[in-house]
Formats: sequence, structure tokens, C-alpha cells
Amino acid sequence: MANLLVHRIDSLELPQLQPYRTLRRPQGHLEQGIFVAEGEKVVRRFLASEWNVISLLMTQEWFDAIIPSVNELRLEGVEIFIGEKKMLETIVGFPVHQGIMGVGRVPTERSLRETIAVLPSPHFLVALDGLVHAENVGVVVRNCAAFGVDGIIVSKTSASPYLRRAVRNSMGGIFKLPCVHVDDLANALLNLHQQFNTRIIIADAHAEASIHDVDFSGNICIVLGNEDEGVSKSVEAIATMKVSIPMQKQTDSLNVASASAVMLYEARKRR
Repeated sequence: MANLLVHRIDSLELPQLQPYRTLRRPQGHLEQGIFVAEGEKVVRRFLASEWNVISLLMTQEWFDAIIPSVNELRLEGVEIFIGEKKMLETIVGFPVHQGIMGVGRVPTERSLRETIAVLPSPHFLVALDGLVHAENVGVVVRNCAAFGVDGIIVSKTSASPYLRRAVRNSMGGIFKLPCVHVDDLANALLNLHQQFNTRIIIADAHAEASIHDVDFSGNICIVLGNEDEGVSKSVEAIATMKVSIPMQKQTDSLNVASASAVMLYEARKRR
């Protein structure tokens, strides 16, 4: 790997390191069309994916442990910055990023129609309606990858799966799933139902129908709503059905990330 673009640094003030210095401004990263991957497992999975890598920042120890195992073509044109652990500890959230981070290019998204065209048939989708916490979005994405979801539809009222904390909590699951951001989720789901014969199934803690009694076969899209208020009225109005997870000991609901794991496991089991 003699042709690597390796820079040994003693300061974080280089212009190329701006994304690492601005971790608390995730919206700015989205506006630039970039995302940040942090921590060993996420960075390893990022490098194993086909997503575009812009740069890497790490200690010498991580360079020695990881870079030799990466395909040389994968690192062509990628700037690799190596710094002392003490300096990297000044970056916000050091215990999380563990001294190894990467910046990548957010992939160009297909439209919903274009996405459906390349998915397996029947398709299994998840839509996010107003999930505002990036950590929850990340865990939901991880669950989607684990249980074989084909793609994710994200409303404009939801945190993006490309936000740093979402990428981190997805544990690299985001690199395995196509995402479609839509301005009007209700309209997107209506088109999905009418044009692509997709049943819209809403997760609702108060629904009478149980996940044990639902037909999860065929083209389906499971909708997960806001952490406090559930799905929006406009989305609820076009639902094919609403389903709940049976619970005991007067428990009224689960965190949306936990509920998604139960719902998606049951759906996968029945498909």
C-alpha cells in the first residue's frame, strides 16, 4: 500500500478535518452531502461497503490494525490522517469514536419509484414518520438490516439515517439499505399502496389487531411513528391496518426502537 495518501498531523486545524471538528453540527454535514462514521466496527463496515470514502482519521494503532486488511483500490484517493491519541481525545465524544473515524459521501438517492424497481419481489419496507431522535433512527435501521427489510422511507419530520448518531447506532446497518427521503410521507405511502399493491401497516400500541394475527406476506410497508405521539393523522388515514404488540403487567407501550425489533422479527418470521 505504498501509494496511500497518509498525513501525520499534530493539529486538527487542517481544512480537510473540518467535519471532524464540527461533530455537534450534524445538519451542516447533511447540507454538505457527507456523513461521519465513528468507532471500529462502524468504520470497518463502512470500508467494507461500496459507499464513497472521503477521508479517515485515526491513531497509528488503528492504522496498523485496520488499513492492511482493506482492499487497496478502496483507499484510492482517500486521505488518511494519523494523529496522537491525546490530540484525538479533544474531539467531542472520544469514548464513542475510539480514536477512529471516517467521512463519507451520502449516496445519491433514487426516487421511490426507482427504488421499488430494483427491490426484490415481494418487497418489505419500513417508513419512519416523525422519529426525531437520531439514536432511535439508528437502532431502527440496525433492526431493519437484521430482519431483512428491503428499504426505508424517511419523512421530512424524521431524523435522517445519515446523521452521525444514527450511523453510529445503526452499527453499519445503514450501509446495507437503500433510503428514500420524502417530503410528503402520506402521499408517498398512498402511491405505494395504489401503484405498487403495497399494504400499509401501522404500528400502534392501542390497535385491536395483534401482530400474531396479521398477514405479513406480499408487498408491505410497516410504518413507525413519533416517539410520543405515534404516526401523523394524514398517514393514519391511509393505513391498510393498524397492529399492536401484546404486552403484560399493564405495560402500555415500548420504545419505538424496541417495538421495531419485535414487529420486524414477527413480520420476517411470517414471510
